[in-house]
Amino acid sequence: MFRSAWLHRSLIARLAKRELTARYRGSLLGMLWAVINPLLMLVVYTFVFTTVFQARWGTGEGGSPQFALLLFSGLILFTIVADCVNRAPGLLLENASYIKKVVFPLEILPVVVLAVALANAGIGVGILLLFHLLFLGLPPATVLLLPLVLVPLSLMTLGLGWFLSAAGVFLRDIRQVVGVCVTMLMFLSPIFYPVTAVPERFRVFIHLNPLTPILEQSKDLLFWGRIPSPIEWGIATLAAWVIAWLGFVWFMKTRRGFADVV
Repeated sequence: MFRSAWLHRSLIARLAKRELTARYRGSLLGMLWAVINPLLMLVVYTFVFTTVFQARWGTGEGGSPQFALLLFSGLILFTIVADCVNRAPGLLLENASYIKKVVFPLEILPVVVLAVALANAGIGVGILLLFHLLFLGLPPATVLLLPLVLVPLSLMTLGLGWFLSAAGVFLRDIRQVVGVCVTMLMFLSPIFYPVTAVPERFRVFIHLNPLTPILEQSKDLLFWGRIPSPIEWGIATLAAWVIAWLGFVWFMKTRRGFADVV
């Protein structure tokens, strides 16, 4: 499943770099927007949820700065999924010229989108750690294990990217459906609230969300200094690998018909 990505790793790096630079090409501040955008998002969400709604995380210990950073950490990870999934249905249509080229490895396009999303997330994590240091002190040493949490998240996102990008070639309306589903997923994920804030009878639905264990594990590593259960991480990674494999199989089976449709 990853053989093609490894063989074309230099091409993936070049395409990801080109997409990053193209996103900010022509703007006055250029790549600085990659830092300014998450900063503005952090300020706005902090004001809305801590000043307007006066929200607190759990017992409220740590005050507004902690709530803002907890919220921001969840949004960083969710944005990786949202960016890739929202882009996936139209990804091949945006690169229709590649479909006609038999030698071009179309399966790396979702990998490129994921690489760009991870690069932006890395900037967000850097900002998060800086504000954690300023307002809450030195982050716990478990923050070094954060890349482990990104493994199941990346696998799951990649699988969805392969599946939706292939499906989007044949079903053009799927882009509209995906946008609504991503919005629903955001509010049904423990980003703006802890799982304990959900009434007991509804928590089962939150736990069915595949993002829930990943978001909870990231907060354990970033804020509470707790190492997630290896068993839970292993189960999440295995499930994400299955999703990735199924998405890849679907992509490779359907790619034969891309040229006929496009």
